[in-house]
Amino acid sequence: MYIGPWPSTSELEGVIWCLQASRRKDNEASGGTCPLHRLHNTLHQYQKTMSAHEHNHSLDYFNGTPWFVYECTLELDSLTDYRRMALFLIYLFIFIAGLLENALVVWVNWRRRHSANGVLFCIINVSLSDLMVIVILPFFMMEVTMDKVWLWGRFLCKVTNLVYVVNFYSSSFFLAFMTLERYLSLTRPSFPAFFPVLGRRRWVLCGGLWALSLLLALMENVHVDLLEWDEPGCYMLPAHNYTEWFVSVTFLCLIFQFAGPAAVIVTCNVLIARAVWTAPDVRGRRDVWLVHVYSLVFVACWLPYHLVMLLMMIDDLNPFLLSCDTVEALYFAISVVQSLSLFHCVANPILYNFLSKSFRSNLINTVVTYIPREGAAEQAGAGTEPRAPNGGGGDAGKQRKLSNASTSQSDVGSKKKKKEGKKRN
Repeated sequence: MYIGPWPSTSELEGVIWCLQASRRKDNEASGGTCPLHRLHNTLHQYQKTMSAHEHNHSLDYFNGTPWFVYECTLELDSLTDYRRMALFLIYLFIFIAGLLENALVVWVNWRRRHSANGVLFCIINVSLSDLMVIVILPFFMMEVTMDKVWLWGRFLCKVTNLVYVVNFYSSSFFLAFMTLERYLSLTRPSFPAFFPVLGRRRWVLCGGLWALSLLLALMENVHVDLLEWDEPGCYMLPAHNYTEWFVSVTFLCLIFQFAGPAAVIVTCNVLIARAVWTAPDVRGRRDVWLVHVYSLVFVACWLPYHLVMLLMMIDDLNPFLLSCDTVEALYFAISVVQSLSLFHCVANPILYNFLSKSFRSNLINTVVTYIPREGAAEQAGAGTEPRAPNGGGGDAGKQRKLSNASTSQSDVGSKKKKKEGKKRN
């Protein structure tokens, strides 16, 4: 499948390519595979949305070519091969780095999944979600190499898209709840935990977030199918009411995947940074600024993608608002910003795990258990700490109060709480 929650953009790229081909008088080069029915539907939508008092243009044809084709002056065909190579390298890097990082995070934290505090529990789910999409990246790498040709059948076409879109939502959901849980544990320890250690509440909420992600993914996945024009391709394209469907799904995605989680993540991180900044024992302000890096990375990964999708949605609603060159640039850029958004699979393990002293301590403990007994005692004495904060021991109240989720930010929060405890004593 052409990677992304809306691979139908590939089909729309085909429409633009066919229009360009007709302008160059080489439509025969397409082998008669241009989706002309889609072009006609697009033109019909133009006619439906345009009124005389809104726009003075008409859909007159000149030598059999729509008028708006002649407004296109941007030539991006020469960059297609470079884009394909760049996409392959991006996917390859994310696959190798993301697989190693997330597998290591799950390996270290998995045995504490039942007794872990709420933030660490969310971290495990984020890593599992990222691992799911990383596993299917080789299919996308081969598809990019073969210029959107899909050779693995209809079943894998639908499954890989479903896995991608489930990760699309679930990763953001768990990151938002993790940040909210950490903020409440730091500023309002008496507030009930979203993912308490005891009881079934954490499993019910966890299952609910995965179920919501699956539901939102199925709304798109039902329209994924294997289509054959010149070569087989995995596309997402509804048979009817394309514009209405595309606008609805784009809006839902913007709200549930980006705007809502981003509001929670940015707001909570700002409040956490302000609380930590006032702690007198936090001498190095580097830890405070690191809190803002969490928000910055989330926005940097997803904002370009949603901005492009928003402009494409606006173009569907009002086809004459954006110029032809702008629209062609958007369709050219969509696959690039989709691939860049996957960098969250590489950034999350670093930010929320490897920068944490407690995670590194637990990593050493886990590695030591696999070292032969002869050398284990010596290395364990040199590299371990008694009772890592994000371990599974202790009662639920203590874990809730520390809220050390194997994140560097949690380490800062625990410092602040220890200082406050000394003052009370």
